[in-house]
Amino acid sequence: MTGTPEPAADLLPPRFADWFAARGWTPRPFQLALVAAAREGAHVLLTAPTGGGKTLAGFLPSLVELSQRRAAVRHADARMAEGNPVVARLRARARLQPQGIHTLYISPLKALAVDIARNLEAPVREMGLKIRVETRTGDTSAHRRQRQKQVPPDILLTTPEQLALLLASREAPLLFGSLSCVILDELHALAPSKRGDLLSLDLARLHSLAPGHRRVGLSATVDDPAVLGRYLVPQNLETPAALRIVRGAPGAVPRILILDTEREIPWSGHMARHAIEEVMDAIRKAQTALVFVNTRMQAEFIFQELWRINADNLPIALHHGSLAPDQRRKVEAAMARGVLRAVVCTSTLDLGIDWGAVDLVINIGAPKGASRIAQRIGRSNHRMNEPSQALLVPSNRFEVLECEAARAALLAGELDGEGLREGALDVLAQHVLGCAVAAPFDADALYREVIRAAPYAGLARADFDRVLDYVATGGYALRAYERYARLRQSVDGLWRVASPQVAQRYRLNCGTIIEEPMLKVRLVRRYAGPRTLQPGRVLGQLEEWFLQQLSPGDTFLFAGQILRHEAIVEMDAIVTPGPPGNPKIPSFEGGKFPLSTFLAQRVREMIEDPRRWRDLPEQVRTWLEMQRLRSVIPRANEMLVETFPRAGRHFLVCYPFDGRLCHQSLGMLLTRRLERMGLKPLGFVGSEYSLAIWALGNLRHVDVDRLFDEDMMGDDLDAWLAESALLKRSFRNCAMIGGLIEKRFVREERTGRQVTFSSDLIYDVLRSHEPDHILLRAAQQDAATGSLDIRRLGALLRRVRGHITVRHLSRVSPLAVPSLLEIGKVPVGLDASEALLAEASDTIVREAMSPEGPTDLQEVAPAPGPPDRSLRRRGSPGSTRPSRQRRREGRSR
Repeated sequence: MTGTPEPAADLLPPRFADWFAARGWTPRPFQLALVAAAREGAHVLLTAPTGGGKTLAGFLPSLVELSQRRAAVRHADARMAEGNPVVARLRARARLQPQGIHTLYISPLKALAVDIARNLEAPVREMGLKIRVETRTGDTSAHRRQRQKQVPPDILLTTPEQLALLLASREAPLLFGSLSCVILDELHALAPSKRGDLLSLDLARLHSLAPGHRRVGLSATVDDPAVLGRYLVPQNLETPAALRIVRGAPGAVPRILILDTEREIPWSGHMARHAIEEVMDAIRKAQTALVFVNTRMQAEFIFQELWRINADNLPIALHHGSLAPDQRRKVEAAMARGVLRAVVCTSTLDLGIDWGAVDLVINIGAPKGASRIAQRIGRSNHRMNEPSQALLVPSNRFEVLECEAARAALLAGELDGEGLREGALDVLAQHVLGCAVAAPFDADALYREVIRAAPYAGLARADFDRVLDYVATGGYALRAYERYARLRQSVDGLWRVASPQVAQRYRLNCGTIIEEPMLKVRLVRRYAGPRTLQPGRVLGQLEEWFLQQLSPGDTFLFAGQILRHEAIVEMDAIVTPGPPGNPKIPSFEGGKFPLSTFLAQRVREMIEDPRRWRDLPEQVRTWLEMQRLRSVIPRANEMLVETFPRAGRHFLVCYPFDGRLCHQSLGMLLTRRLERMGLKPLGFVGSEYSLAIWALGNLRHVDVDRLFDEDMMGDDLDAWLAESALLKRSFRNCAMIGGLIEKRFVREERTGRQVTFSSDLIYDVLRSHEPDHILLRAAQQDAATGSLDIRRLGALLRRVRGHITVRHLSRVSPLAVPSLLEIGKVPVGLDASEALLAEASDTIVREAMSPEGPTDLQEVAPAPGPPDRSLRRRGSPGSTRPSRQRRREGRSR
């Protein structure tokens, strides 16, 4: 935004100016800029550093407007009621009528909405403003939700899912008809996802209900503000909506340290067990620390390990999405009171939480993206002019490189960002049904409304009609089944829900967050069988597949304690307190982040330039120096491919640095090609940085340029997808979002097996009889950008065409050691490097790091003897050729 904002005296009423002065504050220019923009009704995207008053800036215009409106109403009442008690009573009665929501605040996290509400109540109370502020999340009681529909608050703080449910209610025109402002917090976290698609459609509906409302987007980490700005404003209007981009002054440069441990840095794995004592030491020195990890499994493990060495008995808590809501609320309240010294947490506390006592952020594991780690680091010293303090703790040697690349990017002020995504068709189908649940609609009017949402601005009318037909009938292949007829067109041309049961099932299944089927973990003191079952206490939820593979008596770690599995009764997993010992660890499906394209490129550039190695730990420098001696250092614009024999097998390892999902898809396609070449591939393992394939045939003679040719994205990809369980899984998720398969019913909930069975049957029917079904298209779109990362794989193959460096070695190279140690990963238990036999790990490292001996494969014969059993996973075939399906599906980790 250009220009100088008006003085505070001209923009803020005396009550607000006095409040700032009483606190010793001066309104910041960007806060006043938002008040000025609100007077003109302009949409605003505000980018400002964490802790700079960004959230207050978003609410400040609404607080000013509401206070002035209240004052004007009181003044008018007084004038009209002078000497007329009848008028006074009528005006008082009118004020008791619901007025609708004035300001709607939308947060990606329930915890953030609750925290912002708590912080907002302080200025409202201190200035004596008669303004009602309430939250509405999945944890809000049913009674309170119903009351909010009847008597709406002035300011409502909620999540995208709750907004969708409100818009699908008959009260939506009353709730939002007088809406003045929508505040979208942490917009960068919402926009590039299916939740963002659903939110964009709901914003388009709000524009229809309240055309004059303004929107405010808030974000601390924005690579390209113009992209988020386009998401923020309505599209395809006769008069384009005006947008102002307001930038706050940059905050203090963060202080970011990377742990340089004296212990040996692991070659692979993700638990950082080697650094636990140093992490505990950092917690002792801090006032309050947030210890971030990337998965819930890591959170449980790190929390337990910290308590194991917590000799000072420091108050340390655990926070992740699988814990029961009341337990999460207790942790958040304790942090707000400042009584905790540390919280081990996942992305549930990534965004916007304002706990002023936090003076250190510890990030265990790789950041995966510069914007993500910037967001996490911003949780410490949540004040404008104080630098954030962070300690990055790499779990393995490749993660040291990733942490260094992320630190360099942040200090240079560079962030990774994503372009505006194309709206998902399954999300659109859910929204269309929600519109019918709210009220009958005209298809032409709804299409005009939908294309006002930025992700759907280019939606063709034919595609919209296909989605509408699917919602109404299930599509061509399913229209004969009455259960899929959810909409009917009446004689007036309007589309209505076919029955009240359709509306009820929509409300039970609304939303785009799909997790693995879950069971409640219920703790009882003593278990004497299902007939004498005690009520117990719900600790949270765990994936159904994990609990079903446990036997009675097995122990596992959850909610920060060791539990003994007793039985599964209906939708509950019954547990009792477990004995001390070595428990199994829950392997959660959610929480795994892909390596961003931006950060991957920075890692490639760092490896290429030996001058940048000087800041690395000595162990990592030695590792890279030995790689340069034994093989070659990959260049940033090239891909290194190494082949070598080991223990009767032949290995091919490549280093694209394009993320785990992309590498797994590449591994699937390459093993198909190698199989056609007669080289008998046995399996592969893909990490964030590399891909390793092992086979019985000699991989040295492979034409590598032909092997990595981009034409694999054609017939090979289609053939793999046709028989892959991964695309079926994508379809299952799309079918649940699109309403074809419903998991929740009034008095029951389908198990994961039931949902998967139904999904697989429908998938096979549609592929045979309607291959262009709208949900199959949605599943393929997901595969391109999500679960299979096919779009990124295509970009990788184009990038390395003609830029592949091949080295045929006599033994494993230093850079390949982490990949080989990942082979043998155990499904349940500790991570790969800690589960391998110590002698196998030592042998591989010794081979790779020893400078003696020939390095050219032509100087030595292939290693004789049986396959090395230390590299075999449970159920791996050794030297026996596995079945075709097992080779293709069962080898990916």
